[in-house]
Amino acid sequence: MDSSFYINDGSGDPTMDFAKSPASLMVMAATKYTRKVSQRLQKDFGIGAMDWRMLVMLTQEPDIPVARATEMLGIDKAAVSRALTRMHKDGLVDFKAPKNDPRRKTWTLTKKGKDLHADMLDTALEMQDALLAGASYLDIKTLNKILHQMLENTEEM
Repeated sequence: MDSSFYINDGSGDPTMDFAKSPASLMVMAATKYTRKVSQRLQKDFGIGAMDWRMLVMLTQEPDIPVARATEMLGIDKAAVSRALTRMHKDGLVDFKAPKNDPRRKTWTLTKKGKDLHADMLDTALEMQDALLAGASYLDIKTLNKILHQMLENTEEM
């Protein structure tokens, strides 16, 4: 591995240099962005980033089980289940379940959920644009390519 990602200046034990480590920078940026998005969405719409992700996911792929949502979002099953339960209580999602196995629910947006998604979309896109301000189209395309490669690499780890 390239030693420029590490600190070893003799002043302490060798360690990672957060300012130069792509993985660390990605995690820090994602954490800060998610916090800002959650604050804004909570203030403006009464829901956080996790519920927003679920609205987007169910807009893209309605009638899906928790396992598929977990796979799409890369978030643990318990967090997805909690979000869907909360959103169901708020009337944003509904589910169907086979009578012979009520645990095999598939989830979909209600009209209220679809309307909320439509109301929130411009705000979410504005926040994404603010995050990417100063980056060219080619920069963003390259970043997406690298991030997709990183996601693929995590499957091999």
